[in-house]
Amino acid sequence: MTRQPEVQVNLQKEELAIRKAGALSLIVSALSLGIGYFTLPVWFEFPTSLVNRLAFAIQASLFVLLWVLVGVMMVSMGRRKSLADVGGAAAGPPSDKIAVQVAFLQNTLEQAVLAVGAYLALATLLSGPWLSLIVTAVMLFAVGRLLFLIGYHRDHRGAQGRALGMSLTMLPTLAGYVLAIALIIIPS
Repeated sequence: MTRQPEVQVNLQKEELAIRKAGALSLIVSALSLGIGYFTLPVWFEFPTSLVNRLAFAIQASLFVLLWVLVGVMMVSMGRRKSLADVGGAAAGPPSDKIAVQVAFLQNTLEQAVLAVGAYLALATLLSGPWLSLIVTAVMLFAVGRLLFLIGYHRDHRGAQGRALGMSLTMLPTLAGYVLAIALIIIPS
């Protein structure tokens, strides 16, 4: 089944908006990760033993997985209030009433799996103050998800409404993967 957009979307305009949001997210993420690295260790002591680092990453991941729970609850509440959706996914595609919630849940689940994987990998490679990067990434994930949801409700036909939230969610995770791979490949 293919969907036909009700309103024509200007792909060039969308691409430009995505690039701007990506650039802004890159700047915000870099600044936030830097500030987090220099300020968080002043207030908190981060673990150094492997088992405690892994426990720390799992505990930090809870705050990412809470966003999946929010998405599940939004879809569940939407289905209970919509005759077209009460039958669940097996009854057919979501109606317009819950389409944004379903899309938010699906994207958040994907992003959460990737983020948790990055946090666990980083926890095996980083120690002490470096773990502040995970805390900052979790905070950026939360801000990104919130902006993604707000943007999706504001403009669900194009990508520019959700671009800032998407890139703010994804870039710290991507940076985590790049850092983890570099630390694995480059001998210490």
